[in-house]
Amino acid sequence: MSALLVFVLALVLLAEFVNGWTDAPNAIVTVVSTKVLSRTQAVALAVVFNVIGVLSGTAVATTIGKGIVDLAVVNPPTIAASLIGVIVWGSVAARFGIPTSESHALVAGLAGAALGVAGPEALVWSGWRKVLIGLVMSSAVGLGGGFLLATLVKKAFASTAPAATGRRFRHWQVVSAAFMAFNHGSNDGQKFMGVFAMVLVLGGVLPHFSVPLWVVALCAVTMGIGTSIGGWRIIREMGMRMVDIKPWQGFCAETAAGLTIFSASHFGIPLSTTHSITTSLMGVAASGRISRVRWDIAQKVAWAWLLTFPICAALAFLASLLIKAVFPPT
Repeated sequence: MSALLVFVLALVLLAEFVNGWTDAPNAIVTVVSTKVLSRTQAVALAVVFNVIGVLSGTAVATTIGKGIVDLAVVNPPTIAASLIGVIVWGSVAARFGIPTSESHALVAGLAGAALGVAGPEALVWSGWRKVLIGLVMSSAVGLGGGFLLATLVKKAFASTAPAATGRRFRHWQVVSAAFMAFNHGSNDGQKFMGVFAMVLVLGGVLPHFSVPLWVVALCAVTMGIGTSIGGWRIIREMGMRMVDIKPWQGFCAETAAGLTIFSASHFGIPLSTTHSITTSLMGVAASGRISRVRWDIAQKVAWAWLLTFPICAALAFLASLLIKAVFPPT
């Protein structure tokens, strides 16, 4: 295995680490903000169920690994360029407590790098249709699902004493947080598995695209280590400033987002778990009073989402041009 290939694989693992670090709040933001679990307990729960989720299948990994860019026209340096955008953008946004989508950063980076090397023919449009479906699911379905589930729960428990409802949902929210963490791993964690396997194919280590068990295990552990760090700035912005929720609302948000992600993972659709949980939180909060959402913070989050695609694509495009100049194709 060449030094270049080892370097690119190391970048994939670094991106997977950043993914676990910056997306940990997706699984635990509500359970921490409602004080159902302590930070330490929530992180431990997220690590365990994220890893289990990563180990649960490879459908999303396959979409990312061979359904976004044509493997015949890209090479390991191209993949390295795409990962640079993911790592830089995710790290900078997390520094300011802004939740971003590593999923969109990854596909945008792959697209930008591939365009820089081979032009539009490098893109596989069948895979991009799944990306667009995921974009709608993570935003619209998350928002609507959170609003609907919260409305149903309010009606179902309208005659129950608030103290009894609170005690019940404090237990149920632990289950919903575990469900959300599992689904985060099953979708987000798989994406970098797909990239890792893609690099192995391009480097001649694998004869055709597949995701060996050792790749699954390596990426799962790497993501788990990243998750263990937390992402407290993002948790503070999303769960303690953007919305003010109670345990039953946290349960609704996690359940709605988890079901959205579960459905997408089953069909190999890569979507943004960040979008799913954030819009679910907005939907749940808005089911009570629209004023319960701090829309100034929500607006900042929305701007970060909109900027992810062009910024990561541009970073990867520029990086690919630089790499092509230093290592011209033979």
